[in-house]
Amino acid sequence: MTDRLADVETRIATTRQLSQVVGAIRSIAAARARASRGRLDAVRAHADILGEAIGRALAVLPAGETVEAGPTPHHGHAIVAFCAEQGFAGGFSGAVLDAAAHTTSPPGWRRDLFVVGDRGVLAAQERGLEVAWSTAMILHDDQATLLAERIADALYRRLNDGSIARVTIVHAVPDGASGPAVAVRRLLPFDYGRFPPRADAVAPLTTLAPAVLLARLAEEHVFAELCETVVLSHAAENEARVRAMTAAKEKVSDTLDELRATARRLRQEAITGEIVELATSALRGG
Repeated sequence: MTDRLADVETRIATTRQLSQVVGAIRSIAAARARASRGRLDAVRAHADILGEAIGRALAVLPAGETVEAGPTPHHGHAIVAFCAEQGFAGGFSGAVLDAAAHTTSPPGWRRDLFVVGDRGVLAAQERGLEVAWSTAMILHDDQATLLAERIADALYRRLNDGSIARVTIVHAVPDGASGPAVAVRRLLPFDYGRFPPRADAVAPLTTLAPAVLLARLAEEHVFAELCETVVLSHAAENEARVRAMTAAKEKVSDTLDELRATARRLRQEAITGEIVELATSALRGG
């Protein structure tokens, strides 16, 4: 009885330590999610300014001149899946990869899977998916611009050498309690139709030909979109981790309650056993 009680008390101590670890992970994830959400306004403001500039540049484009991508002989479709970098995020990476797998491509086109996040690479391998390119996801929101540059460089390198002609990004969007929703959207070829031409009373002063200016603004807007996607995905990953750790803490608390109840019962049984033994000894002695 005494040995069993000691084992239960050891498990109680271990479970308390586990509860503290789970709580710490949850607190860190919550702080990172808040920090990423706080950065979104600045990232989106940058994209809005670029969108306004594109609209103004479109207004001065000479009649008959176009900046839309024409037909391409290349048939490569890059699908960029933004997954988790660290564990304890539940089915976060799986949900993103499932959405990427269901993303449609033109008939006969080659599909190249780009994965952002080390946990996503592992999840892709478990699903038997071939990863054409991968990189680590950020751990802190201030790393977002560097990661966006890395992804943009990889994409444009393949666009320029003809490996791919289309890019689709797949990422989670944070939405709090119910779990992340997964968004799928086209990144390239750039859709200028999203930006209506804005003719001002005074035409903007430029030193570049309108088509060249638009191409460079589009590249900068793609970078801004990638920055936003990285920040959104980072926030969603950490919110998923908060939910997973909240569920884990509840289970740990239930286990701790059961162990405490068991310990109380064992102590009571030990006390009862001692009383019975003392009573029996007294009767024998009498």
